[in-house]
Amino acid sequence: MRLVLVGPPGAGKGTQAAFLSAHYSIPHISTGDIFRANMKAGTPLGLEAKAFVDRGELVSDAITNAMVRARLEEEDARAGFLLDGWPRNVSQAEVLRALMAEKMSSLSAVLEFSIPSEEIIARLSSRLTCRQCGKSTDAGSTSCPADGGELYQREDDKPEVIARRLAVYEEQTAPIIHFYRTEGLLITVTALGDVSEITQRAIDALSRVQ
Repeated sequence: MRLVLVGPPGAGKGTQAAFLSAHYSIPHISTGDIFRANMKAGTPLGLEAKAFVDRGELVSDAITNAMVRARLEEEDARAGFLLDGWPRNVSQAEVLRALMAEKMSSLSAVLEFSIPSEEIIARLSSRLTCRQCGKSTDAGSTSCPADGGELYQREDDKPEVIARRLAVYEEQTAPIIHFYRTEGLLITVTALGDVSEITQRAIDALSRVQ
């Protein structure tokens, strides 16, 4: 299974990626993990990426694409993979299509997690984060249920910031939904409900492409 996950911030892609990765026995590949691994190892690409991060800039498409290409060459990704966070735009989607063609392969499906904007704003703006362990919990808790640490609301979990993040998503990432729909690869599932329900909904939807 060769999957790409797309959806707005707050749709639960990271959570679902972990379950789907385990279900299909394929590696969960996220750009954040790739950046951290390359920077920690001090690879040439990692050093280039770190220069962008240190300046507070987004890592360039060229470096990101090269890192993903290298990751997909690793042994554990040859039988399948789950991409989370890349491609983020049509240009990157075209790079992935070319890469698959080089391998004489293709994506199995692109899974879109769909959720209304008002639900995302309500969900994320009610989230509190532990200063000690960094885990999130729902508003209403007075301390972190994991370690009793102090809870606070992150700047990017404030309603006005979430609205801006959603606007950026619509402008930059949503066009790839149209791209993959025209490619005949898009499968859309609603991201409303319990985590286990959403996972099963995704597995049921993907069963037709296996």
